[in-house]
Amino acid sequence: MTTLPNPRLPDAPRRRFRPIPLRMLVPNIITLLALCAGLTAIRLTIEGRIELALGAIVFAAVLDGIDGRVARLIKGQSRFGAELDSLADFVNFGVTPALILYFWKLNELSNVGWIAVMVFAIGGGLRLARFSVQIDDPNKPAFAENFFTGVPAPAGAICALLPIYLSLLGAPAIPALAIAIYVLVVAFLMVSRMPVFSGKKVGARVPREMVLPVIVLVILVIALLIGYPWHVLTAGTLLFLGSLPVGWMSYREHERRAAQAAAATTSAADNQHDPFAGRPPEPLHDDRPQHLN
Repeated sequence: MTTLPNPRLPDAPRRRFRPIPLRMLVPNIITLLALCAGLTAIRLTIEGRIELALGAIVFAAVLDGIDGRVARLIKGQSRFGAELDSLADFVNFGVTPALILYFWKLNELSNVGWIAVMVFAIGGGLRLARFSVQIDDPNKPAFAENFFTGVPAPAGAICALLPIYLSLLGAPAIPALAIAIYVLVVAFLMVSRMPVFSGKKVGARVPREMVLPVIVLVILVIALLIGYPWHVLTAGTLLFLGSLPVGWMSYREHERRAAQAAAATTSAADNQHDPFAGRPPEPLHDDRPQHLN
């Protein structure tokens, strides 16, 4: 049954959407390419092509590292892009590494292996949810901008796959139970409150005399990653895990300095409001007769 329009009522105004600038789409396209890489890694894992699956994960991590920078560079940030990035990260660095580890080795433990990878995937999701909530925290100190809270999901995924790198390098076989425990440790690091150096402010501007050396260094790293992927990934993972205590100590040092600066500021403010602060004590006057002194 169709409803005829009432001629007495004016037509409701139609909502018109403004055109979206092309620069707003570019970061989202990069994020979707990363999501495609992560989903493809799942397919490659099911087909038994673990090496290609690891390559797809690394490619997704590279795209995840540049989509935010591209968005800030071309001023293409949006709330939609932030939510899409979180969803893609959960798939790429939570679900996909968990499935790779399960189909590669942890399926030998049956339910225990599945629980381990499931905890890892859930830990990645919780880590991303916490990051989305804390991204606009007004109470965050200035020095905390250069630190993550917990191991970020992309780094956690690369670290969790370390046993596969070692296996591809010909290292002795690692027991499946030890791998499951290691995966649980990485999941704990992701959801922990440990401050992790982010490096967001490193390399924001490159001095003119360092432009060519930086370009050569980047090309060298890419060439090494292509020629010796498992060596580079193993070394990078071990260096990252070794840097965690250094980042924690650096954060505590910044926190201590901030507390000292706040205490000094509070003390200076109190002295300004106290009219007798900083004055030397006045001498005591003895009004007794001289012969009694």
